[in-house]
Amino acid sequence: MSLSVLEECGVAASGSIESRIGHTPLLRLPHLNRDLPVGVEILVKAEHLNPGGSVKDRPALSMILEGERSGKLRPGMTIVDATSGNTGIAYAMIGAARGYPVTVCLPKNASIQRKNILRAYGVEIIETDQMLSTDGAQRIARELHAAEPDKYFYPDQYNNDANWLSHYETTANEIWTQSERRVTHFLTGLGTSGTFTGVVRRLRELKPDLNAFAVQPDSPLHGLEGLKHMATASKPGIYDETLVDGVIEVSTEDAVHMTRRLAREQGLLVGPSSGANVFAARKLAQSLSVEAVIVTILCDGGERYLGEML
Repeated sequence: MSLSVLEECGVAASGSIESRIGHTPLLRLPHLNRDLPVGVEILVKAEHLNPGGSVKDRPALSMILEGERSGKLRPGMTIVDATSGNTGIAYAMIGAARGYPVTVCLPKNASIQRKNILRAYGVEIIETDQMLSTDGAQRIARELHAAEPDKYFYPDQYNNDANWLSHYETTANEIWTQSERRVTHFLTGLGTSGTFTGVVRRLRELKPDLNAFAVQPDSPLHGLEGLKHMATASKPGIYDETLVDGVIEVSTEDAVHMTRRLAREQGLLVGPSSGANVFAARKLAQSLSVEAVIVTILCDGGERYLGEML
């Protein structure tokens, strides 16, 4: 998603919603860093400050632009995909700006706030079996596309290389620069795995000894929307297990507790997946006996969970 690519695809350098995606700040956590081992620091990439409110703005734009470049997405077509909510919101925002209607398939237990945001954008919502999580939503999206391929553009975010490439080309390079090339550890939760795969692949080119950890729920039955328990879920096609140095499991309760701490102690109103990432980062930090700069992701805003988990 370099400037030249954006310009080639009709995204203006300034003044458009797409031009505001990315370049999010890398923040310190002074209150939550106080009790860490000497020389260990946690930094958080504030992806909830993207215009669509989540880290998913980056891959959504990348996949839509790639669809236009390839000719698979043409005027008059509808964007359809499976989502836990955030990618659907990003599709909705960008689709509205570029003139595409959007249909999303998402589990019934997705937060009411996310559904209301999608409806505000005029998105058609198809609710799927919550017990099948996003795996069930993917099946429905594939069936819709297979039945009417000329009507639907199906980005298939779980298997689309444009997903992880968006983070390889943008997020990772921003982290490298903003951390002043000091990042030693990177970790984040796994959904499509695009953020993890793209960031780690690029950072490993810049720093071959980077340590990379995958964060996931500690049980197949969990309340962390957007995160996969990989042992029991269908693995995304873009997921690269060879990049993983270790897995850190987090309970829903610990994630929600940390989410509240981020709001009340750091002024960061973010969602539970962000809480899971920071809890895991602190768990990792407390196990280290060497200097380290740990970077993780604030995935989305907490407004999407008010009245429910928060």
